[in-house]
Amino acid sequence: MVASPRPGSPFGRPSSSASRTKVEEDLHEYAGIDYDKVTIKRNPSVAVLYEEALTYEEGTVISAAGALCAYSGKKTGRSPKDKRIVREEGSDKDIWWGPVNTPLDEKVFLINRERAIDYLNTRPRLYVFDGFAGWDPKYRKKVRVVASRAYHLLFMRNMLIRPTEEELENFGTPDFTIFNAGEFPANRYTTGMTSTTSVSINFKRNEMVILGTQYAGEMKKGIFSVMHYLMPKAGVLSLHSSANEGPDGDVSLFFGLSGTGKTTLSADPKRALIGDDEHCWSDSGVFNIEGGCYAKCIDLSGEKEPDIFNAIKFGAILENVVLDEDTREVDYSDDFLTENTRASYPIYHIPNAKIPCIGGHPHNIILLTCDAFGVLPPVSKLTPEQAMYHFISGYTTKVPGTEDGIVEPQPTFSACFGAPFLVLHPQRYATMLAEKMSQHKADAWLINTGWIGGKAGVAKRCPLKYTRAILDSIHNGQLSQAEFENYDVFNLQVPKKVANVPDEMLDPRKAWMGTPEEFNASLRSVAGMFTENFKTFAEGATAETLAAGPQL
Repeated sequence: MVASPRPGSPFGRPSSSASRTKVEEDLHEYAGIDYDKVTIKRNPSVAVLYEEALTYEEGTVISAAGALCAYSGKKTGRSPKDKRIVREEGSDKDIWWGPVNTPLDEKVFLINRERAIDYLNTRPRLYVFDGFAGWDPKYRKKVRVVASRAYHLLFMRNMLIRPTEEELENFGTPDFTIFNAGEFPANRYTTGMTSTTSVSINFKRNEMVILGTQYAGEMKKGIFSVMHYLMPKAGVLSLHSSANEGPDGDVSLFFGLSGTGKTTLSADPKRALIGDDEHCWSDSGVFNIEGGCYAKCIDLSGEKEPDIFNAIKFGAILENVVLDEDTREVDYSDDFLTENTRASYPIYHIPNAKIPCIGGHPHNIILLTCDAFGVLPPVSKLTPEQAMYHFISGYTTKVPGTEDGIVEPQPTFSACFGAPFLVLHPQRYATMLAEKMSQHKADAWLINTGWIGGKAGVAKRCPLKYTRAILDSIHNGQLSQAEFENYDVFNLQVPKKVANVPDEMLDPRKAWMGTPEEFNASLRSVAGMFTENFKTFAEGATAETLAAGPQL
């Protein structure tokens, strides 16, 4: 007996004379996708995407918890050196050209686009997902993803906002389209290419083309870059931050680079999660850009991060993890393939997520840093000018053990706590942030989750329970009413008392375990790092922002 084809199988593909859907016609006319040779599946269900990935994508398996385990090949992280933006008259004067945004000639983009389309036309099946970026209907953008891997489509099904049946039926023309041909390399000999990987954005055509990398995060961050360009032009501030909301509707934004505690601290059982990574602040309030979360899962455990751990179930994707061959249990401590193991899941997998992911105007702006030199206070209140300065600086430190070759603490600065995704000059975002803080009377805080009393290796990191106590005092309004004293050189306002935090921890000078001379040397060294880093932004920064930095 011959088995009948599974539901959704490509057997019995319709002939060219059969009626075509609008999406097929659009892709044929707009991009040259040959629907006579390619089966196009639009917005397939999670179950269908599981079946397709397991059938056609080598190495794909299901974890014991029900997540789809996929592998991105050679590239297990983003390729920032291969990211390009097309230089064209419509956006040329707005874009912050430099090490982050490298220009690409329009003709080269079209060559890469043609190469991607040619490859996609050789595939027996293509997957299309139509969804939204931005939860506020007034500002959301319609995004279309065209990919040859079911894993890539499931990833973007998680990360974009999923349309209702009615919204899908009336989707119309997308505002932005991603052509993901990541399985196929770029031509290294094409002008402007530095490798076989190319991730390029064209704001004139509203398109993104991916070649030579199957790492799904390129799509997520590509859309974030697009929103970083489009939203400020619409008067909306785009931010690399997490956000949560208290029972009284008070919203907090959390900024922080890797290892500062952004994810951990914004995941507060007493507060609803609006989102974990990408937000916008409009005249109406805050809204999440994404429909899901993308969490690092190296050393993940149910004890340390129960919400994330439990979100990894049917519908979630695990990238580049190692599993037990028999039980399919994931070994989250195994970094054999990469330390950048990741989980992608829809936000409704988080129990205390606020859906729709929209909140009011933030009451508190929290800038997180992890200072390994022991000289920044555990908490300090910032003026609007200082908030701009520290926002543009985006300071933290890498410590021994986080990366190969790091034996001493190393300073890291990333403008607006997300330099790789900025499209405009950092001052543009900082000015908008200051204006919104002033308009809505939001308080700004600098919280150091790093070392207190000395540098890394000598002292200890600020205990998480004290950082949480500081946040509780911010959220219940007590800290804004506290008595403050000036902390020299950085001129920060440091509270004299915080409930449930030892007084001696609040002033780094008093907590220092070495000599006063050692402390002064360390303080001046860190201040000098800030000053040196800010020279990059001095030309576009205001005099007030420049004056808000450390004074040596």
